[in-house]
Amino acid sequence: MAGRTDDTPAETGGDDATDEQTETRTRARTRTRRTVPVGATVTKVRTLVAQAIWIVCVVAALVLAVAALCIALKANQSNGLVKFFVDTADKLDFGVFSRGKDGVAHFKGHSHAAETKNALINWGLAAVVWLVGGRIVERIVRP
Repeated sequence: MAGRTDDTPAETGGDDATDEQTETRTRARTRTRRTVPVGATVTKVRTLVAQAIWIVCVVAALVLAVAALCIALKANQSNGLVKFFVDTADKLDFGVFSRGKDGVAHFKGHSHAAETKNALINWGLAAVVWLVGGRIVERIVRP
């Protein structure tokens, strides 16, 4: 052994037995690797879908809140950004929480105060519904 260098392989007996054991271990690891990621992949997909649902609901609630704020602050309705928020909020309120006569709360009159109260109350309630509904659906979907 004194003449042996690091470049020469050590002599081992039973190379065939060692090769079979190594191959068996490799097959076992391969089977394990195939089954574990499937469950992990499903969990990851469900988590991502739940996060996406929650983000969509938060954005919807945010749009409703910004639109109500635009109405309350008498923002220029001909401005493209204000028009976008108000029009989108009109679609997100499901008609149940509209700021017109069909809303949950309706304050009479055509004054700015009545219009502001209608927007704040109805779109505020719609935002809360979006957040509560989004959280419930997110909890159902999340593993």
